[in-house]
Amino acid sequence: MNDSSIGFIGLGNVGSKVANNIIKKGYSLYVHDLNENLSKHLVSKGAIFCQSIDELITNVTVIITCLPTPASVKNVILKSLPYINNKHLWIEMSTTDEEEMRSLSKLVLEKKAEVIEAPITGGQHTAESGNISVLVGGNRDSFKRSFPILISIGHRILHCGEIGTASTLKVVTNYLASINLLALGEALMVCKKYGIDLKTAYEGIKISSGNSFVHETESQVILNGSYNVGFTMDLVLKDVSLFEKLTHKFKIPAQISKLMVNIFKQGKKILGKKAYSTSIVKILENQCMEDLRSKGFPPIIVDKENKKDGIEINKYD
Repeated sequence: MNDSSIGFIGLGNVGSKVANNIIKKGYSLYVHDLNENLSKHLVSKGAIFCQSIDELITNVTVIITCLPTPASVKNVILKSLPYINNKHLWIEMSTTDEEEMRSLSKLVLEKKAEVIEAPITGGQHTAESGNISVLVGGNRDSFKRSFPILISIGHRILHCGEIGTASTLKVVTNYLASINLLALGEALMVCKKYGIDLKTAYEGIKISSGNSFVHETESQVILNGSYNVGFTMDLVLKDVSLFEKLTHKFKIPAQISKLMVNIFKQGKKILGKKAYSTSIVKILENQCMEDLRSKGFPPIIVDKENKKDGIEINKYD
């Protein structure tokens, strides 16, 4: 199958950056979003905006969705089904509910089309540079078909197994990142109260066993005061809630996830659903009557590395 024409639905903070990298690789890109204004930058680079989902699907062989909620994914796919046929491959890149993903994939497979889930992870800065990581679920043949597209948008590609595995693993990774965010806020506050310079604290954590991807990225925008991580409170609450749902499904007596859901519910209530997820630290700052500011940290994170060649991670090495 010559997949030269790709449809992309969902042009939010991450989706627009992923779509831009597809254009860079020379694909014909058809885009759709409820907010047409989000497409203007891509259209200026050669993308074609479609007023409807059926217009998009009839012009492409690959349909990529990158949407904010499981409900929005379901809505798009149900609207798409009448127009999907055996030439199509659906690539779902959202962070979504694994049960919903398996259910929707069955509907698409019944149309004799192909399906993979390919949630991306690594932050909007690596989505922009094309160095983001991609977790993939689906059969091996569909994975191989999708691979040229996936390496155009990402660097490290991991085939996790059947549909549902990648969605579950993505939720797990977002849960771990969210735990780290909350812990870093408390850790930096202890340093501030003790009188440790926060630049020194940042560097000390960075060279220690307590270092993490979240520290090297999100701590910087917290210390700057912008909190601009490009990810919002409603989305982080969705993700930790999806993890909590999995603990219930498997009857795991998890304690931390319940606490996290409550913390981010409070964050959404106090700060608003579109506040940056990192601004959850503001609540602690207000309670302690201290800010976690330090000079020399950037307002946004930029991946300064050039696009790396896409590679499949061999999980058996």
